[in-house]
Amino acid sequence: MPRGGARAVSGPAPDPNALRRERKTDAAGWRTLPADGRDGEAPEWPLTEATEREWDLWLDLWEKPQAVMWDEMGQALEVALFVRTLTEAERVDARVDIKKMVRSYLDSLGLSVQGMLRNRWKIAPAAPAPVESSARPAVRRPSARDRLKVVPSGEGA
Repeated sequence: MPRGGARAVSGPAPDPNALRRERKTDAAGWRTLPADGRDGEAPEWPLTEATEREWDLWLDLWEKPQAVMWDEMGQALEVALFVRTLTEAERVDARVDIKKMVRSYLDSLGLSVQGMLRNRWKIAPAAPAPVESSARPAVRRPSARDRLKVVPSGEGA
């Protein structure tokens, strides 16, 4: 097995906030995904009959922001294989290689931080929560400076 050379995921992951942005690899740019996730129904399950746990995971995953990209790239089969592998990895007696496969899927589907960076995806900031009008204003406690008493020079000495 060769010892040196480049690997597919070697080196640091791309950073959308890096100071130097003129690299050839930046030509593709970054994709901002909606914070609310993907709208619509989950695609049809592409594998043999799903277990209840697989079905719950499947529905949950297709509501995530990353699902927008999976839909665009036609990755329903890859997501289903991830779900099936994840349910197998959740077992107490799961093999280590199954758990490694789950980690690989997390990265390739953009479900991990490293995967998001490598895919050049970022999630849009969530909309701020509306402020209730019935909220009482916060009571300001006196600071240490407020409690200090100014003494004219020469007094009290």
